[in-house]
Amino acid sequence: MREEFAWVTLTTNDTYSLGALVLAHSLKRAKTAHQLAVLVTPNVSQAMRDRLTEVYNVVQEVNVLDSQDAANLALLSRPELGVTFTKLHCWRLVQFEKCVFLDADTLVLQNCDELFEREELSAAPDVSWPDCFNSGVFVFKPSVYTFAQITEFAVKNGSFDGGDQGLLNQFFADWSTADIKKHLPFVYNVTAYASYCYLPAFKQFRDKIKILHFAGKLKPWLIQFNSETKVASVSSEYAHAQDLIQLWWNIFCENVIQSLSTEMQTPGNVASDRPEGEVAHGSTLEAGLAGALSQLRIGQQRTPEQEAYENQMRRQCWESGQIDYSGADSFENIWKKISQTLERKTEKESEETDNDSDSDPANPLSTVQLLNEAASMLLHPPEKSSTSKAMKANGSTGNGSQLGDQSHLTSPATNKQPANATASSTASLKQSPQKRQERPHPQPEPELEPRPQPQPQPQATQQHIRMQPGGGNGSVSKSGKQRSARKFK
Repeated sequence: MREEFAWVTLTTNDTYSLGALVLAHSLKRAKTAHQLAVLVTPNVSQAMRDRLTEVYNVVQEVNVLDSQDAANLALLSRPELGVTFTKLHCWRLVQFEKCVFLDADTLVLQNCDELFEREELSAAPDVSWPDCFNSGVFVFKPSVYTFAQITEFAVKNGSFDGGDQGLLNQFFADWSTADIKKHLPFVYNVTAYASYCYLPAFKQFRDKIKILHFAGKLKPWLIQFNSETKVASVSSEYAHAQDLIQLWWNIFCENVIQSLSTEMQTPGNVASDRPEGEVAHGSTLEAGLAGALSQLRIGQQRTPEQEAYENQMRRQCWESGQIDYSGADSFENIWKKISQTLERKTEKESEETDNDSDSDPANPLSTVQLLNEAASMLLHPPEKSSTSKAMKANGSTGNGSQLGDQSHLTSPATNKQPANATASSTASLKQSPQKRQERPHPQPEPELEPRPQPQPQPQATQQHIRMQPGGGNGSVSKSGKQRSARKFK
């Protein structure tokens, strides 16, 4: 084993660590002669780190926002680049002379030690834009100086795709034209998802593939796996790579699953399969996919643990966009699941209602009590409205309500009568004119509800012209009284 060369990968949580473990065993199966190193972030549990230590020669923690690191201080002004810079820490592994970086979602099929004969930065073309290289596999030389240069470049220019691939293609901008020797053959980084344009080539040269890359949404640990038959269920769009995906699971079952434990957890939500480098918010620890896989019994009949794993895996598949519309996630199965859930909920609520009704007759959830309350409301209507209460507050009760209505039409003096007053409207005519003149003209109050019409009186407009201040519509003016007296005489 040459200690100056190393294969390097990165894992940011326990779920991606599953890929890192399988990757290490695939390198060992290919009989590599070089060391293995893995960079881990604080989100990787201690239980998972112990497993990584068993297969990797170096397990080194990296933390992007380390205030004691002068290079990382510059990143504080660009916090969105934190995920990008996590992978860049590989340039700080200066204990090695040369390294080859492999994403944790790659699988080594054949010995590739010849890559260490290449120079920095050697990489394979990206299938979506061949003038750019794919950063899932590349050769590099660790250097603190190079790390500082890339860091400074990133702070000034950012990344055109928001990730490490865009940044590295910008920094090593002459890759496509400078030296053809730095172009790795495509077989060193074959994307598992084969589009129609190179599917025939995938089939033609599949035996020459050396490194398979599960780039994009497809991750082998998210593919449905039957623990009883040890077979992975592959959708039609990945049927061309079914045997290679099955190989990933074979390595997992032979070398990895025995070392997993329920202590392997992921911070934050149950859906722990976030994009590489994404940090979950919150400190709550819940068992992730690695913990669920540790409960599987390979080769045995289906168990509750198998169902728990499938539910966990299907949830993560949904959240990562991997939905089996023609299989378990078909509309018929989804509708069946919804119906069963609603039926169970209805039955449970009915049982709880019956139990409450038997044990506590006054329980508001019991049917008898609800019927009694409804009957009580019908037999005893609620109290009068707030408008009626307001009229009572103004002194309008019983027969006095008619007086209260007329008080707005005659004189404000009636407003000061007791609430049980029974005086008729003629009493207001006998009041002293002088007394009426001394009282201010009342401000009209807003009517709370329609009032009965007063008894026929002389037209309001004519009386209003002759009335002294304080007079009401129901009173007679002084001059009118005098004319009536003369006539009578």
